Amino acid sequence: MTGLEGLGWGPLLETAFAPFRAEGWEPARVTIQHSRLYTVQTDAGETLAEVSGRFRHEAAEPSDFPVTGDWVAIHPPAGEGTATIHAVLPRRSGFIRKAPGDASSGQLVAANVDTVFLVMGLDGDYNPRRLERYLSLAWGSGADPVVLLTKPDLCPEAPERKRALEVFGAPVHVVSPKHGHGLDALTPYLSPGRTVALLGSSGVGKSTLVNTFLGEDRFETRAVRESDDRGRHTTVRRELVVLPGGGLVIDTPGLRELGLWESAEIEAVFTDVLAIAAGCRFSDCRHEGEPDCAVNRAVAEGVLDHARLESYHKLQREIRHLEVRHDPRARLGQKRKWKSIHKAAKHHKPRG
Repeated sequence: MTGLEGLGWGPLLETAFAPFRAEGWEPARVTIQHSRLYTVQTDAGETLAEVSGRFRHEAAEPSDFPVTGDWVAIHPPAGEGTATIHAVLPRRSGFIRKAPGDASSGQLVAANVDTVFLVMGLDGDYNPRRLERYLSLAWGSGADPVVLLTKPDLCPEAPERKRALEVFGAPVHVVSPKHGHGLDALTPYLSPGRTVALLGSSGVGKSTLVNTFLGEDRFETRAVRESDDRGRHTTVRRELVVLPGGGLVIDTPGLRELGLWESAEIEAVFTDVLAIAAGCRFSDCRHEGEPDCAVNRAVAEGVLDHARLESYHKLQREIRHLEVRHDPRARLGQKRKWKSIHKAAKHHKPRG
């Protein structure tokens, strides 16, 4: 495939683009997101682009702006100038997290992705609780999550850890790009025209994986710190590249914060908890001390890990907090609830 077809263009996108083509605009895909500019790929080749003044004025929130992987409608540059982005085509998927340091908005990390490779090292990076967060956001993005466990040479318990994570609901693969181990299992995800995004902490081997897929050292890699196995940032921007076999990969910088967003699908990650919960006495059981709770009984009997149940509760509370912040009616109900509690406390006279 060549041109836009090699970037995943197809009949559905052509139909969606028809009104923009009538305006004399051309389709392009964002391959690199800079601070204010974008590198986009068109049928004619690569060019820099920036959003129009009208686009910037009408954008309601940060996630309305283009990100790596987006399909956009552009006005081609005159000569060697900069193209103008007038619109973003509807996204069929989008990995979004709570914007770091801002509880009121979400940050779109990558768009129009078919598969999300959630990369986690089997060294000091290994953290099932963090993976539950990644999976919740990935299931809610519209893409299919796949877990990649790297650095198996540093973990004798790699097979056991792989089996422990399979209950989370996504395929799990143990890979070592440095030694060429397990990479054949990833070939089906990298078929021509399909887009894969790599997400994970710094130092887990995302850029090494992309270099292996490309067959060349295009992206800089750096060893983790020996003191704590923490990675150093080498990827500083989100970039979409075309692989020799026709697949598309988006490499991303390591994510230090991973706050949930409204689109997160927690239930998809905790199907084991929900299956056990079907045996609870009450259909609305919250598994927090209610009588005849099958989930708490499973924890007591060692069938369910207590840390996993605690994580389930924590993520549920985080989602409810987001819903209250962004739903005016829920926020009003919460305000009335606390007002009545304070009023009752004010008129309460302690005994004695």
